Amino acid sequence: MDFVSIRIITGDVARLVGFYERATEVRATRYSEDFAELRTVSGTLAIGSTRTVSLIAPGAARPADNRSVIIEFLVDDVDGVHRNLTGFVEEFVNEPTTMPWGNRSLLLRDPDGNLVNFFTPVTPAARDKFAR
Repeated sequence: MDFVSIRIITGDVARLVGFYERATEVRATRYSEDFAELRTVSGTLAIGSTRTVSLIAPGAARPADNRSVIIEFLVDDVDGVHRNLTGFVEEFVNEPTTMPWGNRSLLLRDPDGNLVNFFTPVTPAARDKFAR
């Protein structure tokens, strides 16, 4: 089995796609005004409109209602990401901080309130864990 993607349901696909394109520096593929994907080497962030929910299971997902999932991106320089996003991101939850498990982490909220973590492994053990 392979983990392939995570999908965010939103009331404003264009706004959320624009946010993630800027934050990740990855260009999205827009399949329609209701669905887009940002593909990385290890997985895909899919963004779908509320109109797509009825195609899956009516009422199964609500936009801007997540308080339990953190979307995480491994980056080469988390402090550089922070500098790049300062003035663009409305809410930083945590400035770059080195965590006890060895990652330097930047936690923020996307425009729908979803938690997003950009991190860089900084200890030898963490770097080994994420070696490519």
